Amino acid sequence: MREMGCYEISLGDTIGVGTPLAVQQMLQDVINDVPIEQLAVHFHNTYGQALVNIFAALQLGVSVVDSSIAGLGGCPYAKGASGNVATEDVVYMLDGLGIQTGVDLGKLISSADFICKALGKKSASSVGQAKSSL
Repeated sequence: MREMGCYEISLGDTIGVGTPLAVQQMLQDVINDVPIEQLAVHFHNTYGQALVNIFAALQLGVSVVDSSIAGLGGCPYAKGASGNVATEDVVYMLDGLGIQTGVDLGKLISSADFICKALGKKSASSVGQAKSSL
């Protein structure tokens, strides 16, 4: 993909079955061929492992993480697969690690409340549920 001009390759666990050790082993294999600066990660939270998988990727130097407000989305190909990791949860974790994101968590949660209300859905974000005004 790099040879075709891709500046970034996002490695995804779209059914949410990955674990931290598996993530680190996969990344170790990939960084033999692709510089870590050109990698991103994308995790779903089916088994509640998305945040620890992101943390495992951060430990190896990944600095780009895909997420979705309120955890909206999902995988239509995997029965029972839940949505994407919630941006609110990722930002809260990164804030707690002292990693500056430039994202205002309060505004993010307000935005999630707005879209969830409009869609008639409950947020999949633990942080959003804890701090929501709804």
